[in-house]
Amino acid sequence: MIRHIKFANIHNFRDVGGYAADDGRSVQWQRLYRADSLGWLAGPDLATFHALKVKTVIDLRHPYEVERNGRVPHTEGLRYHNLPVEGRPWDFSVFDPGVGVPRFLADRYLEVTEDGVPLLREAVETIAEAGNAPVVVHCAAGKDRTGVLTALVLSLAGVAPGDVVADYALTGLATERFIADWKARHPDAFMGPCFGVAPAHAMELFLADMTARHGSLTAYCSEVLKVSAETVTRLRAHLLTESISAG
Repeated sequence: MIRHIKFANIHNFRDVGGYAADDGRSVQWQRLYRADSLGWLAGPDLATFHALKVKTVIDLRHPYEVERNGRVPHTEGLRYHNLPVEGRPWDFSVFDPGVGVPRFLADRYLEVTEDGVPLLREAVETIAEAGNAPVVVHCAAGKDRTGVLTALVLSLAGVAPGDVVADYALTGLATERFIADWKARHPDAFMGPCFGVAPAHAMELFLADMTARHGSLTAYCSEVLKVSAETVTRLRAHLLTESISAG
C-alpha cells in the first residue's frame, strides 16, 4: 500500500495504516489519514481527494486560520469538524537554542494535552465511529496538532511507541516542499525555528513526558479525556484488521 498520497498543492498527506497493534492485528489502510491544510485543495487535487472517498474531515486549526487560508471544499455528504485543540499561541521568546527544537516542540504538545481536552475527546470519539471513516485529520503543516491527535489514536489502537514516533517523523519527507510553498504563499510571514520540522526526538520527549505525567497515553485518554472503554473498543474494532489467528 502507498502511505504518502501525491497531491500538487498538499505535501504531507499520508495514510496512517499498516502499523502493527499489540494484539496481532494492524491498523487498516484507507481508514485514517493525516495531512497538512486541506484548504489548498484545488484543480486536479480535488479528483485525487474525492477518489479516497473521505467521509469526515477533522480540522484542528483555529477559526482564524480557516478563514485566512480556507477549509476543505464543501462536498455533499462530507462531514466537517473544526476542533481547535491548541489553547495557547506559541511563545518563541522561551525558545532556548541550547535546549533545542525537540524540547520546545514537546512542550507545545504538552500544552495541547492540557488545553484541548474537550476537543481532543471529541476528535477521538469521532474517529472511533466506523461510519465516519475514512477520516482525515489535519492542521496547517500536519505535524504538531495533527501529530498529537494521531499519537493518541495510534496508542489507543495498540501501536508501539516506536511506530508512533516513526509515523510522526515522516513529516520530514515533506518539509522542504512545504516550506517552499508556504514562503511563496506567505512571503512576509514569520517562520520560527521549528517551522515545518518534525524531529523524531520531539515525539520521543512528548511520549516520555506523557508517561511520566499519566502513566501512558492510553491512561491519559481514559483519565483526563474521559474516553470510555466502549469508545476504545469501537475504535479498535474498525481501525484494526482481523487477528491473524481469527477464523
